[in-house]
Amino acid sequence: MEHKTILVVEDDGFLLSMYATKLNLENYKVLQATTGVQALKMIVKDLPDLILLDLKLPEMDGFEVLKNIKANQETSKIPVIVLTNYSEKEHIDQCFTLGAVDYLIKAHFVPSEVVGKIKKILDK
Repeated sequence: MEHKTILVVEDDGFLLSMYATKLNLENYKVLQATTGVQALKMIVKDLPDLILLDLKLPEMDGFEVLKNIKANQETSKIPVIVLTNYSEKEHIDQCFTLGAVDYLIKAHFVPSEVVGKIKKILDK
């Protein structure tokens, strides 16, 4: 069975390694990016099966990353779950308008719940 690849885009090293560890334990191949620019390069090169995207990133924020993913024909079909601390309705609406499949507020979800959501989306 081929392992699905998940790109975790998160500038907080602790959260990044926590999600990477959790996803590795679930047999996902995990790619990690800490900036928006780095994430876009990896997305085009590696075409992950799903992207877990923080909005607050150095160099280029998650909104711009999401816009770029969806504007590129090769990457536009990759499901993107936004995982952020931004809870404002306008941010949520903007992400769904840009094409995110889900929007999770970090404080409201433990990693195992996030993994559950990833599985649901990838099993569709």
